[in-house]
Amino acid sequence: MTSVHVSNSADYPDGFVRLREVAPQILQDVCYFGAENFVGRPVDGYEAAECLMTHAAAEALGAVDRDLRTRGMALKVFDTYRPMRAVADFLSWSSQPDDPAAKAIYYPHLDKADLFRLGYLAERSSHCRGSTADLTVVRLDDQAELDFGTCFDFFDPRSHTASPDIGEAAKANRSMLLKAMAAHGFENFPQEWWHFTLRNEPYPDTYFDFVVR
Repeated sequence: MTSVHVSNSADYPDGFVRLREVAPQILQDVCYFGAENFVGRPVDGYEAAECLMTHAAAEALGAVDRDLRTRGMALKVFDTYRPMRAVADFLSWSSQPDDPAAKAIYYPHLDKADLFRLGYLAERSSHCRGSTADLTVVRLDDQAELDFGTCFDFFDPRSHTASPDIGEAAKANRSMLLKAMAAHGFENFPQEWWHFTLRNEPYPDTYFDFVVR
């Protein structure tokens, strides 16, 4: 049975932590707290630039990052736990007129009204369960992102993990990331190379709506 957990408390549900408390070395760029994202403004439910997730997922991400650092790389995380109210905000946004600047960057070949139907956005997002992360890999020496063929949140078939329409370096980097994440229990969402969920997630049937703060 699927359940929905709504909380307006600053206290997180049992088992949730700030990622920086478990793996402080992981870089964070919480795009939905600011305006540099596909909606072009802060997203409802993000009141702090914090990555929250279940403790199990945070520990596993920390292990991935430690492995990558032995090879001169590190993780950079864009989003982890996402309140259900943020998903509702995305749904409302999808029915509003386009922002040409955002469309050019994030969905140049698609109609925003089709993003949910095509699976790029979901009315029941795995992020709301607390064990999913959107992320990339950077070089340790200069913190520059590796080439993955597209930017984060680029809604297009080229973002599909196995897309043939990207360069060889990007294909190799996607393969490397898949293996690094799988080694610590994460499974990729094939439509987005950056999206991973812990296989044995603690809350597989619960969708949370407490605010990120």
